[in-house]
Amino acid sequence: MRMFGSENFHINTFNLLLVIFVALGTLATAYGLAIIGSTSGQPNFYAYFNLAQQGEPGYEHTTNILGGLNGANSGGAFVGCIIAAWSSDKYSRKHTIQIGCVFLVIGGALNAGSVAISMFAIGRVIAGIGSGILAMVVPMYQGEVATADTRGAMMCVTGIMWAYGYSFAGWIGYGCAHIPGDSPHASAAWRFPLAFQCVPPLIVLAGSRFIPYSPRWLLSQDRREEAYQIIQRLHGRKDDPNHIHAKEEYYLMELQHEADKKLMLNRRFEIFRTKANRRRALVSVLLMFFDQMEGVYVLANYGVLIYGSLGLTGYTPLLLNACWTTFTIIGNTWTAFFVDKFGRRPFLLIGTSGCLMCLIFEAALTAQFLGTDNKAGLNAAVFFVWFFIFFWCFLMDATQFVYVSEIWPNHLRAQGTALGLATFFLASEVTLVAAPIALNDIGWKFYLVLICPTVVYLPIIYFLFPETKGRTLEEIGELFGDKHIAAHWYGISEEEKKRIEHDAMNVTEDGRIGSIEAKREPLQTAGDVEKDAHGDKPNIERSEDVSDQS
Repeated sequence: MRMFGSENFHINTFNLLLVIFVALGTLATAYGLAIIGSTSGQPNFYAYFNLAQQGEPGYEHTTNILGGLNGANSGGAFVGCIIAAWSSDKYSRKHTIQIGCVFLVIGGALNAGSVAISMFAIGRVIAGIGSGILAMVVPMYQGEVATADTRGAMMCVTGIMWAYGYSFAGWIGYGCAHIPGDSPHASAAWRFPLAFQCVPPLIVLAGSRFIPYSPRWLLSQDRREEAYQIIQRLHGRKDDPNHIHAKEEYYLMELQHEADKKLMLNRRFEIFRTKANRRRALVSVLLMFFDQMEGVYVLANYGVLIYGSLGLTGYTPLLLNACWTTFTIIGNTWTAFFVDKFGRRPFLLIGTSGCLMCLIFEAALTAQFLGTDNKAGLNAAVFFVWFFIFFWCFLMDATQFVYVSEIWPNHLRAQGTALGLATFFLASEVTLVAAPIALNDIGWKFYLVLICPTVVYLPIIYFLFPETKGRTLEEIGELFGDKHIAAHWYGISEEEKKRIEHDAMNVTEDGRIGSIEAKREPLQTAGDVEKDAHGDKPNIERSEDVSDQS
């Protein structure tokens, strides 16, 4: 029975639970980034630190403080990405997840116990380091333990948990805002939401002994037997007692691992050395930079301030902020079900087009009605904030985490993913630090700062971003021009698939390919099959030319 690559794919229950469990770290990451949005709507927070509220004298100083606190978190996250790039290869994806959780717990505790803004800022930096580590390593780990058929859905769990993190921040912040200002426990209105950030990473740390190592990382350490056993556990199924599916997948992974070893592709700055790697690096940077510049995290972190500027008062801004973050859970879950069916490119193109349209209308409505008492115009501006979120969470949010990690080969995935996420947090330094000041000083014109890069982003997606759905992680490199792809699955003939199944049965229990491998012919590529269909002689001899490696 054909299972690997089947249209009717099967998700191993342990695999799914594992992916959800490690994503609790992502939930904490998103919660930590978002909680400042709820905190900035807490009157008790302003009162405790002697900060002026919106509309009061001295509010400019408050906007500087809020921007600085977000900048501290994003700066820490940038550092966290760099740490994770090294740690993920050196100490494994599993231990890097544990390290990120420790940073988050320490940072969250410092924030919750802060007695001065300086202490709060230090806590934000430390929590940011943990956020950067987990934002980088979790989706990468999810992709490495998933099959080609389920990879998009599995990695979208990161987006779903990201949405849950923002939702929890919104609702907990809204609930705590009802604590009276004259209560002896008034500071709990902002301390408790900040302390809650410690809960998810503590759960992950407590259960981390049950998290297996990434099989692809184990292969990079030549721990084949462990890698093979984990693949069987992750992708085993009741109707496959001989583990044919797992053997096929492991067989293709092992072939590529051996090919990479022969080419010695672990030189310093390898992610920039070849033409294929430079293109991947460019795509990673552009993807995460422009996604951030569309402004979704401005709306997420400063939604309360935006709603306040549009005439909404009292608890309403906090309530709306909580409601839209809950809505993102639905969108990211939808993405998980359909990103493997429709592909990454359509989601990015349609989502970006929708977000651009909303930003244009938001700028026009804000320019026309901000500062007036025209309820219809102000409500329309609120509507387009929500419509923006619709396009983002249904098409963009989870997709970006899938794409930035899966385009890199196994031996460079940690460095490449870190490059993309580091760009993401670096760009957030621009948007999140500037946003509260800009919204207060230049109003609607700030939306032009988001519209211009979004216009540029659309042709970049169309011309530079290849479609990756359905391909194994090992063969995606061919889309970027790699010459050393050892084996293919996507687009090959049924005869070749049967040959892979036959050869995969020779995988030994210690995770080594049987002796038949030395005698077999190179596999056809999808391009070779297409040439053969047109009557041309198929080029089954895969080039080992690495002249572009220098």
